[in-house]
Amino acid sequence: MAFENQYVQQRIEKAEALRALGLDPYANHSERNTTIDKFHNVNSDLFQKEEKRDEHRHYTVAGRIKLYRLMGKASFVKIEDESGMLQIYVARDNLPENFYNDVFKKLIEVGDIIEVSGYPFVTQHGELSLHADSLKILTKAISPLPEKFHGIQDKEMRYRQRYLDLIMNSEVLKTFHIRSKVISLTRRFFEEKGFLEVETPMMHPIAGGANAKPFVTHHNALGIDRYLRIAPELYLKRLIVGGFEAVFEINRNFRNEGMDATHNPEFTSIEFYWAFKTYKDLIEITKEYFEYLFDHLDLPKRLPYGELEVDFDQFTEIELVKSLSVIGGVPEAIVNDKEAILAFLRSKNLEANGAMNLGQLQGELFDEFVEEKLINPTFITHYPVEISPLARRNDERPELTDRFELFIAGREIANAFSELNDPIDQLQRFEGQMAAKDSGDDEAHEMDEDFVTALSYGMAPTAGQGIGIDRLVMMLTNQHSIRDVLLFPAMKPIHHNQNHQGEEE
Repeated sequence: MAFENQYVQQRIEKAEALRALGLDPYANHSERNTTIDKFHNVNSDLFQKEEKRDEHRHYTVAGRIKLYRLMGKASFVKIEDESGMLQIYVARDNLPENFYNDVFKKLIEVGDIIEVSGYPFVTQHGELSLHADSLKILTKAISPLPEKFHGIQDKEMRYRQRYLDLIMNSEVLKTFHIRSKVISLTRRFFEEKGFLEVETPMMHPIAGGANAKPFVTHHNALGIDRYLRIAPELYLKRLIVGGFEAVFEINRNFRNEGMDATHNPEFTSIEFYWAFKTYKDLIEITKEYFEYLFDHLDLPKRLPYGELEVDFDQFTEIELVKSLSVIGGVPEAIVNDKEAILAFLRSKNLEANGAMNLGQLQGELFDEFVEEKLINPTFITHYPVEISPLARRNDERPELTDRFELFIAGREIANAFSELNDPIDQLQRFEGQMAAKDSGDDEAHEMDEDFVTALSYGMAPTAGQGIGIDRLVMMLTNQHSIRDVLLFPAMKPIHHNQNHQGEEE
């Protein structure tokens, strides 16, 4: 049962003791007038002053106690708010009578959130601090924090109790600040380029826009099943048909598939569609987008990613089939021969599915021999039409599409193409996907007759792109699990016979 732990009980008793003294352990208001970061900034001049203090300046700060060091008649505490850490000097004689001994020393402890007022000074050890003349409890924490030096050792516990992870790990907080900035900058970039932000449905009558397994829900009022969207693509292109020329959406997609270091059942992406443009224009705007991010995030262009170093000044392009031999080391003579590819895969003790067509097998070769070698940003272009059901065929080589995927540090970050706007070709490709579904491919694209009807009214030449925000943030923050850039990643439930560490009790 909750709150049965003896240490929790002790803290509950202290909360009651505060109430008995007329002090609310769960205050409704704070007089805070500055953040810790601003306190440090505006008082940095004290390091150059002879007296190292200014008693005419007065500030009220608030934060969680992270360190508590009692020293008889005076103590030091360190409090933390979202912006940083600050040392507080608390002396008995500067506080109301008996407050120091009866309240501060006995009833306030690490984890509590307090409000402190006083003046700034620099300690003998050269640390800018606040000399307290008043102190108030704002929130009594009845659960003790993990031991400071060991923190939270259980990785799963960090994900399940993200609030505790954020309290204990300032670096985690920084990661999510960067994530928020990336989303904000993404929105600003596209707005400045003239794109209009729109919202499209999250529940679809058809699981369309990508090849993926959907989540199914039931709409009681309509009496029909709906699918959580796997991609917003087909709705955004309907808007292009309607006359919008540049639209984007930042939102969640849902795919009922496996979970690993780069996959979560729900993920965030930006998708944008641009009339009268081609995939080549998308390559250029993608480069501009990355330049914009790096400028505004104040990041160096060479970033570490594990043992790798990614140079964001080095964007390259190569066709998919060409990459198989040039980068992947696959013999050039076999890359356009289905039977030769099957034999090559078998020789490497890899799965060789004879039911796959040539384009699908080329995709298998790419996944196996090329993808992980793409460290610096690389645009892989001209995907086979068989694995690109929504992309426009290349005018000169109709077996290929005007499509690219952007890879960084061996991972796909973006997918883009000149859009298929021929309704007859689109209908035939949907029919091909339905045949694949009938043959057992449960990720094949559903038929969307209304989308074909929309195309029949005419869609201007258009290019569209999706960028995975989660994977992008992983690259920028040197994180190697998608769970580390999601505030609340999907987790298996803890059984009743397990504790928070996932161990049998």
